[in-house]
Amino acid sequence: MPTRVVFFLLPKVHLLDLAGPAQVFSTANDLGYGYDLTYVAETAEIRTAQGVPLKPELDWPDLGPADLIVVPGWRSPRLAPRPDIAAASILRLRTHHAAGGSVASVCSGADALGAAGLLDGRRYTTHHDLTDELAARYPKANIVRDVLYVVDDRVITSAGIASGIDLALHLVAAARGAEAAARVAREMVVYARRNGDELQESAMLRHRGHLNDLAHRVQDVIDSRYADQLRLADLAASAGVSERTLTRIFNQATGLTPLRYQQLLRLERAEHLIGHGATVESAARAVGFEDARMLRRLRARAIAS
Repeated sequence: MPTRVVFFLLPKVHLLDLAGPAQVFSTANDLGYGYDLTYVAETAEIRTAQGVPLKPELDWPDLGPADLIVVPGWRSPRLAPRPDIAAASILRLRTHHAAGGSVASVCSGADALGAAGLLDGRRYTTHHDLTDELAARYPKANIVRDVLYVVDDRVITSAGIASGIDLALHLVAAARGAEAAARVAREMVVYARRNGDELQESAMLRHRGHLNDLAHRVQDVIDSRYADQLRLADLAASAGVSERTLTRIFNQATGLTPLRYQQLLRLERAEHLIGHGATVESAARAVGFEDARMLRRLRARAIAS
């Protein structure tokens, strides 16, 4: 029997919160892995946060323990109250899980699971802009900050927007095998299936919030060639400044030296490879270290901090 996946849609649902996981399960079904998708809501029409009108079903299908309910996120400014969710819908979420089924959320969809009491006593995550709000709203739950997704007793929560794709690929891998998830990711032209404990923001994004054009141009070089041996003199020459000036400007803009920035990129990529089965030695070589000793030191330093 195919796995039934029901998307419960609330007003101002984010398109990618919905479309990302839906595309994963739909593609998996096209490849023969057996998924049946249904979209339900409390009204006959839902307008998305991006303005696209949707016409979901009003009646819920029969669900079994092998089936999944997904609550995509909706436009939810910080400190805004959640949309009114009918008591019957809250009961649907609660009873499905109590009967052995799985429930999942993307972004602010975790708020609906919290309203159903499904976060209490469990670990969960959400978009990094909403963690403080939901942590205060559900003090009995254990928020996990800055990760892509968390699985706890058939309650699967993910961060914002595109992380719903990672969540759905994880669920396909868990139910149908890693090969199935890899085939789906390849069909969708997804670069790689990320592990749940990977950071919501990459090192590239975390250190790009400045307005210094010179630092951005040097970061562009490092981003594209992080596995190469980059000499400070060559980076400075490409920017048309002295090594001392480059180091000063780069540090003021990013809080890092160019070498430290490159090391962070290498470490992040190495952790991704290790999370997908690579050895420390092979990951070190892939990201440009001559041997694994430096990678081990950087990993130990990251854990200690």
